[in-house]
Amino acid sequence: MKRRDFLKLSGAAALASAYPGTSLLADEIGVDAAAKTITIGGFTPITGPVPFYAILTHAADAYFKSVNEAGGIKGWKINYVTLDDGYDPARSVAAVRRLVEDNHIFALVAAVGTATNVAVIPYAKEVGLAMIGPIGGASAFFAEPNIFPLLPDYGWSAASNAEFAVNDLKLKKIALLWENDELGRSAKRGFDLFMEANKLTPAESVPFEVKTTDFTPHIRRVANAEADAAILFGSNANLAAALKAADRQGVKLTWFAPFFTADPATYKLTGDLLNGVYFSSWLLPVDSAEPEIKAYRAAVTKYYPNDPVGVFGLNGWSNAALFGSIFGALVDSGKPITRANLIEAGNSLNNASVGGARQVTFTGSDHRGTRQEAILQAQGSFAMVRDFKPYPAVAFDAKPA
Repeated sequence: MKRRDFLKLSGAAALASAYPGTSLLADEIGVDAAAKTITIGGFTPITGPVPFYAILTHAADAYFKSVNEAGGIKGWKINYVTLDDGYDPARSVAAVRRLVEDNHIFALVAAVGTATNVAVIPYAKEVGLAMIGPIGGASAFFAEPNIFPLLPDYGWSAASNAEFAVNDLKLKKIALLWENDELGRSAKRGFDLFMEANKLTPAESVPFEVKTTDFTPHIRRVANAEADAAILFGSNANLAAALKAADRQGVKLTWFAPFFTADPATYKLTGDLLNGVYFSSWLLPVDSAEPEIKAYRAAVTKYYPNDPVGVFGLNGWSNAALFGSIFGALVDSGKPITRANLIEAGNSLNNASVGGARQVTFTGSDHRGTRQEAILQAQGSFAMVRDFKPYPAVAFDAKPA
């Protein structure tokens, strides 16, 4: 008998003796009870159009390395295996099959990409594989019992921006500039729902393409509408281009943007023009003094010293930490370490602090894990100017498009 097979059988036997009367042989995939090690996996685009997204995976790996160095999750060490998928959904499915059939993973954790994660849902459901912290934004993630997402729907975030603009800053003439794809359309849905519920008409609603570099005509439309605020949902490069176009035209606006642009890299693109911009964010600021954020900065600096410390990395770290929270809950439950019980443990998470996120909750019928956002402001660094607050119900409770 091969040593690997022997360890699998002995691990199952150890669990069976710990939980008499329970059959575990069929369910202990990825569990080495003898070594107290759990094997989990993910995919990431090392090649393809967005290789810099590997920063997310590096941060997730740094989380598991730091946890292992500190003794593991409740004494269990984590073996984190990742494969390159080139940001190609077909390759993502193939990668997950390899992870399941060759590496015998217990769960899929912090896998990168929206379309790529959506593509693997049918196979993951077929084999009973939990998808913990998929790094992407899709309404499909909130509807599946085996998926535990942290990233919010962008519509919730846009509604949070609009709510802060209207209720806290007393602004009424708000324009929306939105990327003409699912990211921007999701933001537009939430923004429109909030404005309609508050009997407000958007000053302007201007789509743009992801590769847009000149926002001169977009800003002209916003200025002609006499807007006093603008919410932009697009990349940090889009935000930088819009801020520069407004500055060239002398257009003064209060600006709002999504969490992933609240990053030191955005300052490199904008300079001081970024100061004053507000961001709705499900994550604490990357320069926060909170212990979890300090741990993120220390681990990434130690294990991936060439990677920047920023919101991308904190995103990956937090999605890995979600597995830590759920697996820790499973161990605390005293139930067998099985895939099914991992999902059950996930449904017990209530108002948990997870990495840079706060008050994360899952139930058997509701997998909208991140339920609140803070408001950050660029002030040379990123300061939290409003604490975490529930998303506006009109957007949070709306049926997905």
